Amino acid sequence: MKNFYSQYIDDDLWLIQELEWARPLQNIRESQFALGNGYFGARGVLEEIPYDAMPGTYLAGVFDKMLSQVAELVNLPNAFNFRFTVKGEKLDIVAMDVLKHKRILNLKKGLLARHTLYQNSKKSRFDYKSLRFASMDNKNIGVMQISITPLDGPCEIDINTGIDTSVSNVGVLTEGNKRHFRIKELGQSQDAGYLAVETLGKKHTIIYWSGFYYETNGKKVFARNNIFSLKLRKNQAIVFTKVFCIKRFPCDNNLSQYKKQTFKAFSGAFRAKFEDLIRNHIRAWKKLWEKADIIIEGTANLQQDLRFNIYHMLICANTDDGFSSIGARTLSGEGYRGHIFWDTEIFLMPFYLFNFPEVAKNILLYRYKRLHEARQLTKKEDSRGVRFPWESAGTGEEETPEWAKDIDGSIIKILTHKFEHHITSDISYALYKYYVATDDEKFMRDFGYEIIFETARFWASRSDFNKKTKKYEINQVIGPDEFHLNVNNNAYTNIMAKWNLIIAYKSFRKIKKDSPSLCLELQRKLGLKDKEVKDWGKIAPLLSKNINRDRIIEQFDGYFRLKKTSVSETDENGIPVISPNLKSQHLDKTQFVKQADTLMLIYLLSDVYSLKTKMANYNFYIQRTLHKSSLSPSIHSIIACICSDLQRAYSLFNVSLRMDISNLYGNTKEGIHGASLGGTWQAVVFGFAGVSITREKLCVNPRMPRSWKKMVLSLLWKADMLHLELTNNTIVVKSVSRKKKRIEIGIFDKITSIKPNKKYVFERKKPILVKEYHY
Repeated sequence: MKNFYSQYIDDDLWLIQELEWARPLQNIRESQFALGNGYFGARGVLEEIPYDAMPGTYLAGVFDKMLSQVAELVNLPNAFNFRFTVKGEKLDIVAMDVLKHKRILNLKKGLLARHTLYQNSKKSRFDYKSLRFASMDNKNIGVMQISITPLDGPCEIDINTGIDTSVSNVGVLTEGNKRHFRIKELGQSQDAGYLAVETLGKKHTIIYWSGFYYETNGKKVFARNNIFSLKLRKNQAIVFTKVFCIKRFPCDNNLSQYKKQTFKAFSGAFRAKFEDLIRNHIRAWKKLWEKADIIIEGTANLQQDLRFNIYHMLICANTDDGFSSIGARTLSGEGYRGHIFWDTEIFLMPFYLFNFPEVAKNILLYRYKRLHEARQLTKKEDSRGVRFPWESAGTGEEETPEWAKDIDGSIIKILTHKFEHHITSDISYALYKYYVATDDEKFMRDFGYEIIFETARFWASRSDFNKKTKKYEINQVIGPDEFHLNVNNNAYTNIMAKWNLIIAYKSFRKIKKDSPSLCLELQRKLGLKDKEVKDWGKIAPLLSKNINRDRIIEQFDGYFRLKKTSVSETDENGIPVISPNLKSQHLDKTQFVKQADTLMLIYLLSDVYSLKTKMANYNFYIQRTLHKSSLSPSIHSIIACICSDLQRAYSLFNVSLRMDISNLYGNTKEGIHGASLGGTWQAVVFGFAGVSITREKLCVNPRMPRSWKKMVLSLLWKADMLHLELTNNTIVVKSVSRKKKRIEIGIFDKITSIKPNKKYVFERKKPILVKEYHY
């Protein structure tokens, strides 16, 4: 590998390495080494598809419901497929002796390289190298190059490639494996092969074109068949280059036209030089990292792991006018069936908002284009407005399965789709943050105000007035803490609903004053009366909440009366260990919390609560939180930062950071945890870098661990690129902008006006003293 692909694996702080073959880690590595470009994702399966491999090729937004209880992200035919045999023995990491094996994922360049030294039953050795990528330059294209050399004598080698259609979606509970597509047509033409498949529900047609050529002794030969044999001399290296194109179309009768369109895209790449394809791909990656990279001076391993998290957010980012969004396990696996949860808007979207706002916009457009289905959900429940589904897929209908595994492995009935309604205000919250950070008035006029008004309308209809308490209540809900089902007045749900109502009320008044024609148009479209809007303003301040004399917000009605519990034991990562005497079905009788609930509220609405209130709630709930969700450690890390508990902040950050690179929750094989990726980024930027949006202004107040010497990052704010270099006592900032207008930014604890395109250095007036503490 060092000689053949050395130019592609020389970036030490950007490499994730597998230094030996470990069969139990096979499916985990497939998730970790996934490639993608937002249009399609491919698991990092070995090319020979060894026994127990879980190949996965996924197109953003392509779901199918046939053969399963709910829609699933379709596992499509695998084009990263190349198999060799010599005298009946397959070159396979499971079937043959492996003398040496190494794989390297280059995060900087989006490349997966491999070097394996095989030995067959006759002690003959074969040197195998490969390099592959999902083109970030041309998002329909995938490329793979393989070199093979017989080291101990001549041989005849049999080649079998093409597109593998034997793949299937992984079985869930009692469903078993299933194939969500049927083959429509396949054949050979113009030195290449084509494959047309359609999803069983007849919603999508996917066209593949694939071809390969081989080079040896300076000759380049285009292969006309996917199965053939070649004779090689001892030490004669042969290099195969395979290029494929994959393209999605609506399911109709234009198959011939779709094949032509896809071939045109394929042909240009297939006839191009490999060097040109990979160069353009690497250039595209360079542009992404110029925006997204965060440099932390202090520890190399942390730098690699952080880039691993960012890499996986880059390979699932897409802009397709709202056709797709990002699922809970990105495009790297089939966990949660590829469904979209609140994870996307609350955990992942901030990364895109501050680096690639067009991707954040696409996430919101995905929701807007499914408003009809969200309205149907409220009609079924005699509510008004829109309520977004807890789990969404292609259509925007509710896709939550009826049954799933609990944290202890038992099968339980799922109720989240019936009661976990906070996702509706979560989406409005994300939308409004997008508006604040981008000033995208056109988006608000065309899409945003409608969502905010319709979600407020839902919360108004979902609230019941209690004549006895003279408060509005939202009963029978599930908050983010899913240990406690069907509760009344969950603080997170109520106060986020209150926020939603207030923002809708203020937004209506604003556009009625500033854009009366727009306001009238929206009122006509939605049947929205002035009185209804006034009611939002009346309901919001009367929504029920309970705060005791110690400033602790009760998670829901009766929570304080539950069995008092606290964490008594933790594992080596600082994650609480549940006593074997406490069964999962009894957790609802205790004050144990699954993940951030009340603290999630305090985090999202941080500028509403005083530091004393944050501290009181942090100290109370941190002792009761079990972190039984990948969403939990990062948020608690940020709150710990705010509350100056830096030791715990760093410990929980490390759990989030290493969630998938170390398989901490034991299920990375099902795909990379999207919420943990975004939460890790937020812990760095909103936690340790101290970035926040406070009263709609961007503020920076670093509070980094002692071992971090400096942090360097860039953020987009209202179309200006802010370059930041941070220590705990110094902020260096430069706003790169075409505008001449000054921008206001919070520096430490003071709002400061800075000129564009000028570098500023600010020193903290009272430097933070270095304390001795250990992580």
